[in-house]
Amino acid sequence: MNFDFSEDQKLLQKTARDFLVEHCPLEAVRKVLESSSSYDPALWKGTAEMGWQGAAIPEAYGGAGFGYLELAVLAEEVGRALAPLPFASSVYLATEAILLAGSEEQKSALLPSLASGDRIGSFALFEKPGTPTPDAVETRFEDGTVSGTKIPVVDGDVADLVVVVARDGDGLSLVLVDLDAKGVERTRLESFDGSRSQARIRFDRAPATVLGKAGEGASLAQRVLDRAAILMAFEQLGGAQRSFDETKAFAMGRYAFGRPIASFQSLKHRMADLFCKVELARSNCYYGAWALSHDARELPLAACQARVAATEAFELAATENIQIHGGVGFTWEYDCHLFYRRSKHLALALGNANSWRERLIQELESGSAA
Repeated sequence: MNFDFSEDQKLLQKTARDFLVEHCPLEAVRKVLESSSSYDPALWKGTAEMGWQGAAIPEAYGGAGFGYLELAVLAEEVGRALAPLPFASSVYLATEAILLAGSEEQKSALLPSLASGDRIGSFALFEKPGTPTPDAVETRFEDGTVSGTKIPVVDGDVADLVVVVARDGDGLSLVLVDLDAKGVERTRLESFDGSRSQARIRFDRAPATVLGKAGEGASLAQRVLDRAAILMAFEQLGGAQRSFDETKAFAMGRYAFGRPIASFQSLKHRMADLFCKVELARSNCYYGAWALSHDARELPLAACQARVAATEAFELAATENIQIHGGVGFTWEYDCHLFYRRSKHLALALGNANSWRERLIQELESGSAA
């Protein structure tokens, strides 16, 4: 049994890495971070021309028709480059929600523009601090309109459409809202990682259409989050691996007492622990990619495992990158803080790691009971 990606998928990954090395050095990330921009439009256009946004969208809807394994390797490279793009919100969340629950008419109308990058999508779930739960949703969908406030909405200030989790009678529904429509007010929020923007969106009887079956929003939202968790885990894996590589390169090149600091036993132990953490995350990500590509019944469990392992790996890698760099690791001029910012952003983007750990326990217990 082959547990690795195919040669064609590895070639796609190499092509993506080469493109991002040329068009998205860390200086480009800094440029967005230090400006009023929310993302890099030229880079977004370039990745769309290469078919990244439509990697998992069937050709019938204007996509590349690759599949989830190909999208996973692209996500890893986006994470490795810390690309300042609304990739996760548009591709992992909005596009996945439409693919999963949309009608034929909705797919035909929306997916081509999402695949081409002409439209940017987002997913509005959170309304208050803490773990998102069905009981916490107060935004309401009534008479074809939605009213309420969602905060934070990742890339909500640049998105063209948003999938909103809203209360619909006694249950929840997913509804689609055009963010240029009447009754929508958007405010960009200050973000810890300014290269991935966030916004507050207020809806005041904004026109909306149901996505999927009415009243099934809770289960549909969880299925969307499970898929997004696996793809985002690959993005975290890419960031963790590059953090590890940057840390190793610095430790090998930094001399103290006449020899590289990488030769000191205490740093060897820390680097070994970090290597194991990254490889453990990789293993869980690969399992998640298999489950996603086969729509396996183990997908919820695989999503939890990948999400927890990748979050832990990226946070540790970003922290150790700063620590092993020493005093210069805390300075603006060095790039360590860019990885730390992104690791913290991704750790909270779909709900914090503790909520995914709790769900992992529940999935394991239900599996044992079955």
